[in-house]
Amino acid sequence: MAETEAALRTLARNVRAARGRAGLSLDELGRRAAVSKGALVALEKAQGNPNFATLVRLADTLGISVSALMEGPPEGRVRVVSADAVTPLWTADRGSEARLMLTTSGAAPVEIWRWKLEPGEEYSSHPHQTGVVETVSVTAGRMVLVVDGTEHPVEAGQTAAFDSDTPHAYRGSGHETCHLIMTVHIPPGPGSPA
Repeated sequence: MAETEAALRTLARNVRAARGRAGLSLDELGRRAAVSKGALVALEKAQGNPNFATLVRLADTLGISVSALMEGPPEGRVRVVSADAVTPLWTADRGSEARLMLTTSGAAPVEIWRWKLEPGEEYSSHPHQTGVVETVSVTAGRMVLVVDGTEHPVEAGQTAAFDSDTPHAYRGSGHETCHLIMTVHIPPGPGSPA
């Protein structure tokens, strides 16, 4: 319970700081991110429980990574993160999940994700801000990457890259679990620290 409260306080602090750097009022951030003002007020008071889609919309609107909203200050020059130490930000009924492992620092951060997709399970994403590029590298199994309605099969040993400013989805295919590493390349934005 204490970890959840600490995570909410960190999220609240980071949203307030990024909103301030971007020069956005609560009303304007809510309008741009399609999040109610009440939800934003609660979030900035470390109350509530925002879902993954809300965090992505806020990060996109603020021009920062999802993990920049969730991480505390860096603890040293090198970070080593184990997959089992990171809580999944998305899960599905049959065991599919997505874990945000870490985000690189700098004006144009890169998020590193570990995904597990069970056959037939799908995650659909809204379009991200212009300039965001995603790559998916399948390490085991097969998946279908859907970008703007077009399906692209991606198998173990293959990597796909695409501009993610259009609707897109990831779906497990075949008969075995698909494991993949995703990177999300975020351009510098108004919420990026100088």
